[in-house]
Amino acid sequence: MKPFTGAQIKKKSILGIGNALIDVLINITDDSVLQKFGLPKGSMTLVDAILSAEIKKETKNSTRSIQTGGSAANTVHGIAKLGGKCGYIGKISADEFGNFYLEDFKNNKINTHFFYSETGTGHATGLISSDSERTFGTYLGAAMELTAEEMTHEIFCDYGILHIEGYLVQNHTLIEAAMRIAKENGLLVSIDMASFNIVEANVDFLHRIIREYVDIVFANEEEATSLTGKNPQDALLEIAEMCSIAVVKLGAHGSMIKSGERIIHIDAISAKSIDTTGAGDIYAAGFLYALTENLDLEIAGKIGSLLAGNVVEIIGAKIPEETWSKLLPQIELLKKS
Repeated sequence: MKPFTGAQIKKKSILGIGNALIDVLINITDDSVLQKFGLPKGSMTLVDAILSAEIKKETKNSTRSIQTGGSAANTVHGIAKLGGKCGYIGKISADEFGNFYLEDFKNNKINTHFFYSETGTGHATGLISSDSERTFGTYLGAAMELTAEEMTHEIFCDYGILHIEGYLVQNHTLIEAAMRIAKENGLLVSIDMASFNIVEANVDFLHRIIREYVDIVFANEEEATSLTGKNPQDALLEIAEMCSIAVVKLGAHGSMIKSGERIIHIDAISAKSIDTTGAGDIYAAGFLYALTENLDLEIAGKIGSLLAGNVVEIIGAKIPEETWSKLLPQIELLKKS
C-alpha cells in the first residue's frame, strides 16, 4: 500500500459510527462473577436484557457509574474535546438512557445523526477487575437495529474521515454500506478492531473489507494476533500491507505505527492504571484529530498515547474536564514540535 499523506484528507472533520450505548461501569473485587456468567476476561460478550439484568443484580452492592459509551462514540467525544469537528451515527430510543445520550452529545457540540427505535437504548455493563482489566456484557438494544438502508450520502458528505468501531462488524451489510458510501463521498475510512473474540469470529470478512475500503486500522495486541495469527510485530507488517496506516497498541509498552516503509515506535506515558476502559478509543481520537491537523504520524501517535495514559488513571472512558485543561496546552506543544 502507498504511504499516507495528509493531502488524502479532503475535509477536517471526522464522522463516527457505532453502537450507541450507555456504559454502566462496575468495580468487582474478584473475577468469580465473570466465571459465573461465562464472560471471558477482557472481552466484549453480547447478552440479552435478562442476562444484563442478572449481572447488575449480582453486583448490586458494588460501586458503579454511568456515562455515554460505545467505542466510536468515545473516540468522537475525545475529538470534540480536542476542538475537532465531528459527528456520530447511531440508534437510540426516546427513553431515559437515550435522552441522556442525546443531551451529552449536544453539550459537547457533536453533530448527531441519530435514528430512533421503540427498543430501549442499549447499555454495556463494564466489569472492572482489580488489575484494571475490563470485561463487557453488552445488551445492544436499539443499537443493533441500525440498518444499511439508513445510510445516505447526505450524512457523509460534510466529513473527511469515517471512523468505524469493530463491534459493528457483526452486521456485515451495515458496515459495508457505510464504508462504500464513505468512499463514494471521498472520505478516508478508519476502523478500530473490536474485542479479540469478535475479530476471530469475523476474520475473513475483516480481511476483505480492510483490503477493499479501509485506510487506517487500529488494533491492540490480542486483536492484531486474532486478525493475522501472528505476534504483534509481525501482525503490524501484515496489516500495513492491507491499508495505508496500521496501528498496533501495546498497552503499557506503547504503540507501533507503520505506513509504507516507515515504522514508528511510540512510548506509553507513565501512568497508574486503574481502568483500561476507553484507552484504545481515546488513542484513536488523538491520532485521527492529529491527521486532520496535517501533523506527522509520530506526533499523532504521541497525542494518542498522551490521552490514553490519562484515561486509564480514572474509571470510565471519559477524561475529566480538569484533566483536559492540563492536557490541551501539552497537545499544543506537541503540535508545534
